[in-house]
Amino acid sequence: MQHLGKIITRPVLAALALAAVSAVAVHAEDAKPDPALANSLNPNDKSAEQDEKLLKKDAAVKVEDGKYFDAEGHPTFHVTDAGKKFDWYTYSGYRRYHAECHVCHGPDGMGSTYAPALKDSLKHLSYEEFIGILAGGKQEVNASEQKVMPAFGDNKNVMCYSDDLYVYLKARAAGAMGRIRPSEKEDKPEAAKKAEKECMGG
Repeated sequence: MQHLGKIITRPVLAALALAAVSAVAVHAEDAKPDPALANSLNPNDKSAEQDEKLLKKDAAVKVEDGKYFDAEGHPTFHVTDAGKKFDWYTYSGYRRYHAECHVCHGPDGMGSTYAPALKDSLKHLSYEEFIGILAGGKQEVNASEQKVMPAFGDNKNVMCYSDDLYVYLKARAAGAMGRIRPSEKEDKPEAAKKAEKECMGG
């Protein structure tokens, strides 16, 4: 019976995750760039590999309760103080990534011999695709290899921080953040505390 619960839980969580991202995307307004939300990057960080096209596409156009959003209504990163200070969600994503994901995908999203570099994958994966793969997993099989990304739909330590992981990896993909441990961060928003408590069941 417990096994049946896991089988049912994973698709339900995946569906809820996709419904949530769809709702966010629908509320995307015709937001225009706000100079106050512009990123201030570290020009001397050679590990950042800045991609001007992605930096422009992923730029924050609005902030709600300490969470930044791009023009499509998806969560995004915000970097200030010449690349020294990060928004809470990017900082949290860095911590969560190195707690849950780096064993397979390598430190800083750089990849490994058996899992892709997520800093490269997030150059083309959409928010919805990322959440879908995170929740439901992915399998690629060809004549020479078999790659399996497990489903994390029933893992609260991953799914409760899915947006955090997304914005951290987007910051890596766009080159807004290099191979560094964030030294400064914005305060944890009350909305993040509330969402974490509700999701973790605390």
